[in-house]
Amino acid sequence: MLLLVQYTLIFASVLVLVALGGCFSEHSGVINLGLEGIMVIGALGGALVMRYMTGLVSPAVLVLLVLLGAVGLGTIYSALLGVASIRFRADQTLVGTAMNMLGVAAATVLVKAINTAADPNDVSSTIKYVEAKKAFLINVGGFELNWFMLIAIVALVASAIVLYRTRFGLRLMACGEHPQAADSVGINVHKMRWRGVLISGMLGGLGGICYILAGVSEWKFENGVAGFGFLALAVMIFGQWKPWRIGLAALLFGLFRALSNVYFGFPVLMALNIPGSIYNMLPYIISLLVLAFTSKKSRAPKAEGIPYDKGQR
Repeated sequence: MLLLVQYTLIFASVLVLVALGGCFSEHSGVINLGLEGIMVIGALGGALVMRYMTGLVSPAVLVLLVLLGAVGLGTIYSALLGVASIRFRADQTLVGTAMNMLGVAAATVLVKAINTAADPNDVSSTIKYVEAKKAFLINVGGFELNWFMLIAIVALVASAIVLYRTRFGLRLMACGEHPQAADSVGINVHKMRWRGVLISGMLGGLGGICYILAGVSEWKFENGVAGFGFLALAVMIFGQWKPWRIGLAALLFGLFRALSNVYFGFPVLMALNIPGSIYNMLPYIISLLVLAFTSKKSRAPKAEGIPYDKGQR
């Protein structure tokens, strides 16, 4: 049971971080379907830091550098969405889809090149971080507390305060609801949308490194992040673009994802003789069912996905 709680919390942390990233972007009026690609690139940034800095700095500094690496590359990569969708007003759905494919391909090629340069016989896209992973874990009575669990809680609380208790958050949401009205009172819509997209890149990058550190000590980048970016979008929609609801939805989806890791520890589940692949499919099946039954009641920001044209007031 303790293991189930542990995995539920870490997978929920991934979903919270990425879903909050999508929430900021969509509240600004930009649909970020590229979260999957941003997660991969963010994971790459953190993994490269772990590869080259492990043993050279203290564990605390290593954790900080890994976070900065993931946030930095995630933010830079999300700027592609900003340039294409805000600057050139391209179709946001197509841009996000392209970013997902490009992210996995670019990470795979880069890691293979790095591994081959170090060892000509190594053509894999794998980065190992056995020792570095220990810096993110604290053992509390047999329970492995991951620093990302605390980061996710802080991000959840901060997002709720920023969106509903600050001028920045209210202006951001105004740009996603009625950008023409926001512009008429002096709010720079393009600037606010840029901020929303870059924040989504920061949180998406954090979610990516959190995901690859969740259960293993190495990651093969050509595998991507197994659809977690899209699962986070389902969490965001189910949570109605509201931080606290997103947190609860993430726990639900995280529970179903955790079952695929620990179902063998429950005699009742083993007695059902259900193949392990079914448990791996559960979170995605649940997301389809949830969206099918709740999509009619979803209230997305009214102007999301619509490029802003200052001349159309």
